[in-house]
Amino acid sequence: MAQEGQNIDEPVVIGEEKGSVRLTTLNRPRQLNVISPKVVFKLAEYLELWEKDDQTKLILIKGTGRAFSAGGDLKVFYHGQESKDSCLEVVYRMYWLCYHIHTYKKTQVSLVNGISMGGGAALMVPMKFSVVTEKTVFATPEASFGFHTDCGFSYIHSRLPGHLGEFLALTGARLNGKELVAIGMATHFVPSGKLMDLEARLVSLDSGDADVVQSTIEEFSEKVNLDKDSIFNKQSVINECFSKESVKQIIQAFEAEASKDGNEWITPVIKGLKRSSPTGLKIVLQSIREGRKQTLSDCLKKEFRLTLNILRKTISPDMYEGIRALTIDKDNSPKWNPATLDEVDDEKINSVFKLFEDDDIELQIPETEENRWGGKYETSGYASVRG
Repeated sequence: MAQEGQNIDEPVVIGEEKGSVRLTTLNRPRQLNVISPKVVFKLAEYLELWEKDDQTKLILIKGTGRAFSAGGDLKVFYHGQESKDSCLEVVYRMYWLCYHIHTYKKTQVSLVNGISMGGGAALMVPMKFSVVTEKTVFATPEASFGFHTDCGFSYIHSRLPGHLGEFLALTGARLNGKELVAIGMATHFVPSGKLMDLEARLVSLDSGDADVVQSTIEEFSEKVNLDKDSIFNKQSVINECFSKESVKQIIQAFEAEASKDGNEWITPVIKGLKRSSPTGLKIVLQSIREGRKQTLSDCLKKEFRLTLNILRKTISPDMYEGIRALTIDKDNSPKWNPATLDEVDDEKINSVFKLFEDDDIELQIPETEENRWGGKYETSGYASVRG
C-alpha cells in the first residue's frame, strides 16, 4: 500500500552502482525520509550485498529533499497497535541493521543536509565519516512522545562527555551541524553549497581507503566555531543537573539553576521536560545510565526489549498516546498514564528491562565473524512462531 504522497512506482531507497562506489539515497522526501519497514529491508539488503562484494570500495548515503531522515515512521507504529506485534519484525530488523552499520567493514560516508533525528540519525553517527551542513538538525526526541532513546543511542549518548547524553535524551534538545562535529557525532562540516561537488569527488575517487576519503572531504570542509549560546557552552550547568539520581531530582536542580542570571535558556527546556511522558523519561534515564556499562550489542538487545514492552503496553500506553497527540490528531495535548513522575512505579520500570525468559526471542546479534550476517529475523524465534 502506497504511503500518502508517495508515488507507488518510486523506490523508497535507491541503490546505485557508480564504479566502485555504491550510493544509497533515502527517497521519501514528502515524509521526511522516515524509516518504514520497506526502507529497513532494502538498506539491510544493500549493505550486506555490498560488504560481501569485492568490487565495492566505498558506500555513500544521503536523503532527498529537506531531510536526511526524520526517524521511524510513527504512523506505522500507531496503526500497528490494532494487531498484536505487527511492528515486531521491523523493530527486530532495524536494531539488527544498527549493529551492522556500527561494525561495517567498508568505508561509509553519510551526507547529511537536513533533519536527522532518532532512528534516522542511526544512519549518520556510526559512519566512518559523517558530513553535516548548516542545514543539519539533530535530536533524539523519543521521551517527549512516550518512547525511549533507541537505535543504538543508549550506547552513543552514554559515551558523550559528562552528562550531555542524559540531557539530549531526556530533553530532545536539538544540535546543529557545527555542534555535532564539536561533540564527535559528525566528522566534518561542509557548507551545503559544496555538498554536490563533494559527492561527485567521492564518486570519482575509486577508493575506499579511509585516509584518501578523509583528505578528500577535508578539501571541502570548514573549521567549526561554536556560537556563544551553544549548548556546549553550558556544559557545567548540564553536568551539575543531569548527574542527579532521578528525573525528579534533575528537574528540581534544573529549576534551581533557571533562577540564576544568564540561565534564561533553561525555562523552555524545563517546560518541555514537564510535557514529556513521565514513564518515557524514567525509562530513558535508566537506559542511558545502564548504557555506560554495556557493549553495543548489550545496548541494542536492551533497546529491543524496551521497544517490545512499550509496543505491547506492558506498563503504559503512553507511546500511542504521544504519537496520537503529535502526528494523528496533532492537538499536542497527550494524556499520560500515569500522569506524574511520582505515580510511575519504579518496579514496573525495572520490569521492562528484564531479559526475556527464552533466549531465542532476544535480538540475535552475531557472535563471530564467520556468522557476521547471521541472526536475521527469518531465523529468529519470532519468525517460526509467526511464520
